[in-house]
Amino acid sequence: MRQILGGIYPVMGETVPPVRQRLPRSVVLVGMMGSGKTAIGRAIAARLGADIRDSDAEIVEAAQQTIAEIFERYGEEFFRSAETKVIARLLVGPPCILSTGGGAWLAEENRARLTEAATVVWLEADLELLWSRVRHKSHRPLLQTDDPKASLTEILNARSNVYALAPNKVHVMPGWSIEETADHVMAVLRATGTVTKDPAP
Repeated sequence: MRQILGGIYPVMGETVPPVRQRLPRSVVLVGMMGSGKTAIGRAIAARLGADIRDSDAEIVEAAQQTIAEIFERYGEEFFRSAETKVIARLLVGPPCILSTGGGAWLAEENRARLTEAATVVWLEADLELLWSRVRHKSHRPLLQTDDPKASLTEILNARSNVYALAPNKVHVMPGWSIEETADHVMAVLRATGTVTKDPAP
């Protein structure tokens, strides 16, 4: 048992219950690069039988260019504008699990839209965990610097206060597996009433 959002909820070793679960609104995962948004989003989507969408992947598909190429050719401002449009589009239609890029939550317009239309969960992770996950990745345009760890530290420090505006949070621990982290997110979704259960047919 673990205390989350002021309540006590079973979270470890959770299995998919023998009932059909209904998702009344989308779930959006926000947080730093390396926090696990895509992997956890897939795990949650699989449990709920929901679609998984990724705003970065949608931009890449539409542009037929990598994010690094978009940053290099058009700049970050262009990317952020495209990101806002993609998020608005993805929030229209059946509820889904939406993984956002690390900078998506920083824009006030995005925060307002996401908070109104979805349940937002911040996957908070400490610097060393984030660094262990991104240090060998070459596709992170914001880390293409002489000292990528220092850049990551600077980004984390600059963004943490804004991420903290998210209505819900799960602090990701280094020893957690994808499924264990998904357990904690599911506990938050149940606590907020986002995940409801219908009797199995």
